[in-house]
Amino acid sequence: MTTTFETQRAALADVVAIPVTPFAEDGSVDQDTHRALLRRLLDGGVRTLTPNGNTGEFYALTPQERQLVTELTVDEAGERAVVLVGVGHDAPTAIASARHARELGAQMVMVHQPVHPYVSQSGWVDYHRAIAEAVPELGVVPYLRNAQLHGVRLAELADACPNVIGVKYAVPDAARFAAFARDAGLDRFVWVAGLAEPYAPSYFSAGATGFTSGLVNVAPSVSLNMIESLRSGDYPAAMKVWEQIRRFEELRAANGSANNVTVVKEALASLGLCRRDVRPPSSPLSEDERTEVAAIASGWAI
Repeated sequence: MTTTFETQRAALADVVAIPVTPFAEDGSVDQDTHRALLRRLLDGGVRTLTPNGNTGEFYALTPQERQLVTELTVDEAGERAVVLVGVGHDAPTAIASARHARELGAQMVMVHQPVHPYVSQSGWVDYHRAIAEAVPELGVVPYLRNAQLHGVRLAELADACPNVIGVKYAVPDAARFAAFARDAGLDRFVWVAGLAEPYAPSYFSAGATGFTSGLVNVAPSVSLNMIESLRSGDYPAAMKVWEQIRRFEELRAANGSANNVTVVKEALASLGLCRRDVRPPSSPLSEDERTEVAAIASGWAI
């Protein structure tokens, strides 16, 4: 019997939340706060969680911490949400993480864009194929940030690995996305706008049906309002949400997205939900930026 991955596909066509990883005063992962933040997302209506995403500071976590974050998320999600676990680094490490996710009961893995100075197109296929073939029971979602990759390469990967069911597309070019999706197979994959709410309206107009979000940690209702507007084709309503979150996302994107995580944690800290601590190479905000982020967060209907 062929696996259809219907549940996983439906979960990708939604707000795909990237939870933060809160740290305790001693610098360790704050497990109790992490669980509380996950429950807040679930109670807010979020149904797809990505532990070990970039907003979760994936590259700043130790291997043991990445496992812990996965375990906490799967445990808290239970039957309330589908879990899409971020994996990456070298292929053996990514495969071990994917198998760990499978053992815990996660339904999908997101494969981070390979961090390597020399990425060939055939090598990109080989890397993802090794991971997908190691966990054929799991849905596999490449996180694509490589503007040079051709859509036919994704189709080649999926020909070999039918569990490659979706793409988190994070190249900041809506025209390139439209072409890539059609070259790969628009209806073959679930297309997730991987640059979150700011790009969601333009990517939805070209075929995306879900988007990732770090902002959702702060205000789940705001992100859910946007996707409901996009699903109904009400782009004016979606753009009203876009205007509402614009400055917050501009602060996150400034200086090459240097404060992507920091702004989200600062907003949560201003609401008393977690510490603002981030790990290098991220860094704290200035006092003026903290004040602005707090004002934005307090103004949302949270």
